Amino acid sequence: MNIRKKLILGAIAGDVIGSVFEWKNVKTVHFDLFRQDAYRNGSTFTDDSAMTVATMSALLHQKNYTESYQSFGRAYPHIGYGGHFRQWIGSKNPQPYNSWGNGSAMRVSPVGWYGERLQAVMDEAKKSAAVTHNHPEGIKGAQAVAAAVYLARTGKSKGEIKTFITQIFQYDLDRKLNDIRPDYAFDVSCQGSVPEAIIAFLESADFENAIRLAISLGGDSDTIACITGGIAEAYYKTIPDEIIDNVLRRLPDGLIKVIEAFSEKYGAGM
Repeated sequence: MNIRKKLILGAIAGDVIGSVFEWKNVKTVHFDLFRQDAYRNGSTFTDDSAMTVATMSALLHQKNYTESYQSFGRAYPHIGYGGHFRQWIGSKNPQPYNSWGNGSAMRVSPVGWYGERLQAVMDEAKKSAAVTHNHPEGIKGAQAVAAAVYLARTGKSKGEIKTFITQIFQYDLDRKLNDIRPDYAFDVSCQGSVPEAIIAFLESADFENAIRLAISLGGDSDTIACITGGIAEAYYKTIPDEIIDNVLRRLPDGLIKVIEAFSEKYGAGM
């Protein structure tokens, strides 16, 4: 099979598709997946993609997460980093800043492919979060997403994934998107976006539908879709060719090379 069809690209696809809706929310699943307009108005990769690939790089090369996140952040600036994280990227003595933001959750999906056991995934997810997002909710969000990816890629059912996440992390996953959507607003916290992203996956029929459902919630669209996409890819094992091709043409070669290397080493379950 062509390596392009085996790339671990779900989280990045969610980010690219969701990028145009972060500040222009849509409350429907009926929208064009990709926009071709100029850079700032068209579909593009954001900090979610860059940091997801930075996590891949850290795992591939056994590098310190701080080093990898700073390196990629400096190589790909001005793509939507939050204020605290932007300062952290440039710091000569970077320290965690007790964040409960969803940045820890949006970059963690590669850990779910890397880990060979669930506990190892949980431990590694904590490590990836703690260099910046060392607040309990920041760590919890990262662990929940990584665990969901791991469980999905190892063949667990949606019911089993839902039960585990609910029991271990106490997220309320019994809600329905149709009830959440009308009043859901921009929320960058893990506790206010990770459960919603997981629910979008649980209600989905396939990968594309998962992304559409995630974006239809509104709020922090690119990050919610990034989280949902990472889990959905691990579960459905496939991404439509049209999405793969449109995402790849929007990524710089430096990111694609890392994605290819990581996918070749850890994507055997796809």
